[in-house]
Amino acid sequence: MEARDKQVLRSLRLELGAEVLVEGLVLQYLYQEGVLTENHVQEINAQTTGLRKTMLLLDILPSRGPKAFDTFLDSLQEFPWVREKLKKAREEAMTVLPAGLEEKGRAGRRTGWGAGEEKGQKFQTVGMRT
Repeated sequence: MEARDKQVLRSLRLELGAEVLVEGLVLQYLYQEGVLTENHVQEINAQTTGLRKTMLLLDILPSRGPKAFDTFLDSLQEFPWVREKLKKAREEAMTVLPAGLEEKGRAGRRTGWGAGEEKGQKFQTVGMRT
């Protein structure tokens, strides 16, 4: 999953948790499309509340490959308002963090003199901080 999509999920985490997204067809669709494994589905369903289930799903999704976010959007047929909110947040994130910079931007490197001082050498490290 691209860094900007991970950021979208992180920034809307509490709102998504309040929607209890794991009820209905969402998990089954993600399983059908290979985003979730059978073990993931069992682990999510073993959680005691809808909030915990949704939070676990949100924890798992970022590590499930490059198609995970788009497939998650597709799975939200029963939640069109959530899908639209995610799409809007993704579009806004694209203007802030272009696709080609996502992993470089996630590194959180600092800019400043002396950040890389070694054996009397001074050089400036440059990076994007998000």
